[in-house]
Amino acid sequence: MLKRILLVAVLALCFACSAFAAEAKNPVLVLETSQGNVKVELFEKQAPITVKNFLEYAKSGFYDGTIFHRVIPSFMIQGGGFNKEMIPKATRAPIKNEANNGLKNDRGTLAMARTGMVDSATAQFFINVVNNNYLNHNPAGGAGSFGYAVFGKVLEGMDVVDKIAGTPTGVVNGMPNVPVTPVVIKSVKILK
Repeated sequence: MLKRILLVAVLALCFACSAFAAEAKNPVLVLETSQGNVKVELFEKQAPITVKNFLEYAKSGFYDGTIFHRVIPSFMIQGGGFNKEMIPKATRAPIKNEANNGLKNDRGTLAMARTGMVDSATAQFFINVVNNNYLNHNPAGGAGSFGYAVFGKVLEGMDVVDKIAGTPTGVVNGMPNVPVTPVVIKSVKILK
């Protein structure tokens, strides 16, 4: 009887460990910024195309030296496309929009920035500072309501995101909401 109890306990422990390992497979990265570090988890299962795209940009060093160029308090902070001189970086081809993946543009989530065209996202991303429900996929909404693809969330450093969101902004090269003092993404490091 004791052997059975021990066997059940060991099997339960193994199951718990394997369930934890399955959850822990998501890529985790650190965005080192001039305002502090932000640790993020990417949702590979729900947004495989978007996560692959983001990881390729991160591995190549593309994000190093880019800035958060669009900062709007009580909305979001957007970066990953311009250098400190507000010169856009050359990107790869746009990717398919995965906004219909069930993930919501809630506070602390990462989503891909895009133009008015649904499948136009390249390298730029944003971090939601509040719940932005109107950015979610809305299949009943018709044209223009496809949404913005959420592909990750902040694990640590939301205080840094809030600090960036509170940065004084102005107009630079005709573009509004640009931080007066550049908020630099020094590096994006993949931890696992």
